[in-house]
Amino acid sequence: MLLNRQNSGERWRKRRDGKEKVTGELRYLTDMTAEGMLYGRVLRSSHPHARILSLDTSAAENHEGVVAVITHRDVPGLNRFGIAVPDQPALCEDTVRYIGDAIAAVAAITPEIAAYALSLIRVEYEVMETITDPMRALEDTAPRLHPQGNVLHRTQVKHGDAARALQNCAYVVKEIYSTPRQMHAYMETEGGLFIPEPDGRLTVYAPTQHGYKDRMQIARILDWEEERIRVISSPIGGSFGGKDELNVQPYGSLLALKSGRPVKMHNSRMESVRAGLKRHPMKIEMETGMDEHGRLKAHRVRIVADTGAYATLGAPVLNFATEHCMGPYRWEHMDVEGISVYTNNGVSGEFRGFGGNQAIFAMEGQMDRLAELIGMDPWEFRMLNRRYPDDPGPLQQEIWRTNGLEQVMQALAQSSLWQRRRAMSDPSAYDFLSDASSPPWIKRGIGAALAMHGAGLGYGIDDPAGGRLSLNAAGQIEAAFSYEEFGQGLITTLEIMLMDLFHCTSEDISIVIGDTDRVPHSGSSTASRSTTMAWMGLQRLKNPFLQAILQKAHDMTGIPLEQLTTGEQGIWQVTLEDDTEVSREWVISYREIAAEAQGNEFTFDTKFSYPTTPDEVVGGHFLYTYAAVAAEVEVNTLSGHVRLLDTYHTVAAGPAINPMGFIGQIEGGSVMALGFTLTEDAVMEEGHYMTRNMDTYMIPGIQDMHTSLEVEAIEDLPENDPFGPRGIGEIGSVALAPAITAAIRQATGTWVTQLPVARDQLIRPAGVWQQEGVRP
Repeated sequence: MLLNRQNSGERWRKRRDGKEKVTGELRYLTDMTAEGMLYGRVLRSSHPHARILSLDTSAAENHEGVVAVITHRDVPGLNRFGIAVPDQPALCEDTVRYIGDAIAAVAAITPEIAAYALSLIRVEYEVMETITDPMRALEDTAPRLHPQGNVLHRTQVKHGDAARALQNCAYVVKEIYSTPRQMHAYMETEGGLFIPEPDGRLTVYAPTQHGYKDRMQIARILDWEEERIRVISSPIGGSFGGKDELNVQPYGSLLALKSGRPVKMHNSRMESVRAGLKRHPMKIEMETGMDEHGRLKAHRVRIVADTGAYATLGAPVLNFATEHCMGPYRWEHMDVEGISVYTNNGVSGEFRGFGGNQAIFAMEGQMDRLAELIGMDPWEFRMLNRRYPDDPGPLQQEIWRTNGLEQVMQALAQSSLWQRRRAMSDPSAYDFLSDASSPPWIKRGIGAALAMHGAGLGYGIDDPAGGRLSLNAAGQIEAAFSYEEFGQGLITTLEIMLMDLFHCTSEDISIVIGDTDRVPHSGSSTASRSTTMAWMGLQRLKNPFLQAILQKAHDMTGIPLEQLTTGEQGIWQVTLEDDTEVSREWVISYREIAAEAQGNEFTFDTKFSYPTTPDEVVGGHFLYTYAAVAAEVEVNTLSGHVRLLDTYHTVAAGPAINPMGFIGQIEGGSVMALGFTLTEDAVMEEGHYMTRNMDTYMIPGIQDMHTSLEVEAIEDLPENDPFGPRGIGEIGSVALAPAITAAIRQATGTWVTQLPVARDQLIRPAGVWQQEGVRP
């Protein structure tokens, strides 16, 4: 199905929350206020690595308008947080490890007083060596940043004898790829409202992708039972993984309980830059060999990831990068090792693509280099070496078999963009696309890339799912999940699923998400899992719900059960002749049925887990989404500026439940990938961010995306596939970078190994033009 915003039909619906968002009426969690509310601020470290010799908060405590000041002494429970590895202090006791580390926090009656109070807190430091290079962190003489050392995690995958096989290959390409520290750049920065309730509970309104995990971590810090905490986590003004981990929640919670009053916290952009998560910078060394016919033989990979000062999800990110640096290709021999290293840089963590972006950029770069080395069309080279449906996954694990890989490869080969590249007499020649009317220093090229992207958390990681379906008191079919809406269009997708299942209208539906008091634990909105898990949950809940509600309608009306069905506003009687509907008549409303309900008569829950491979391969995935991307670029060889002109995405992810949301996800992922490729890098020097605000951190704007974007959804799934639509929240972001750098190669003859692309690499000296008789 070719998707565009002009398509029409029943599947194209306005977003349920669209009007409020575009008009500004929607109240995000950080917009909230409460009577008697205080304002919280955090004092963070002045140094990226130092011992705390003394801490004096007395002047702040005594300042007029300051209601509460907290330090590590005020933490009643575990003074640590981290979803997977709780190694980050909520409030540092004796050591700071990066400039985002929190030392104290205050709550005051105005934001200005809170900010001033921070300046009254006196901290004496003993500055220690700042480790910014992961390789330095691995040296024996480097100071230990954590008791266990400077290595967070190691990975290793070996199959065959790669070293020997590489020696016997006809062609070998060895390259080192580097990727940047990227910001999430969400519009709503971290924050929330924290309210101590009269009944002794705590209500937390905070943007997060994982309300139940937030509740668990806050409870550990407070030394409370989890049930005493209510986390409301939607709607969110963007996350992309950056709000998956705790940010201000420890401080807001502690301040609210100490002061006995609501506390609002909302990071400035600079505070967000300083303390927020970033994408892991990685260096990936690859040595890849093939035989004289172009068949891949051996692959050796070494990955070094800078996780920064604390772990967060650095270990699973490295697992994912390790798995995806082998790509959707067949290998006889492979030798892959990865290491995630602690430094005094900013914390790297969860980010859309989750290590796949870095790995796929390197992997696809190798494919293009090998194809050019042997003189083969780059897409034919990939077709020759692609995995087959019956092949195991990259980690030699069992995976769910589909034809998605071949389908996206065939679709891209037939796309108008790739056909235009192939139509040239010598498509390997640089600059073959340049317009005759353009100046000679403007060069064009087309490139393509392939991605095989795992969904879900992977083997060995708890990945719960579930849901609840009920008929509420207002007479609406109500679906409840613990997912969050942070801009991805989840609510509209759920609405479409419910309308398809029960043939009802949007007015007949209520959707409850992101509130730990009102929803079952169905997992987080991460890892491209929400759509699949919601679909599977509703499939499990549909029949028991229908049986109960139709039985009640039968009891109330006497109409034979087999003639009843759900529909608009209630239950309908359907008359069939030879299995063909000949008449339909409305019978009774949902509201009337709800009024006769006894207790939880129409409430049904389900619990299950995300599908995982049966093979004991930690981090290995079972369900994959496949994508192929082609990109056309224009390069100004005077300035080095690269402009994206045209893109084509084809994605095999099963049925496109919400076509408008499908396009939105691919568009959004493409924007983030464009920044990752061309402009974005949260530069750090000696542990300090050089890019502290959006005036110097260059995310793509609307002019950068003023391009043709064609999206083709391949909706086929194997017969009787039990998993339904696959998530696409990440797949649009992982393959555009190598497609763009392949296009740059064709336009200019330059191989790109480091992102973002350095402009000076693409500039032809003025003297070259003068020798050719051209005056720039």
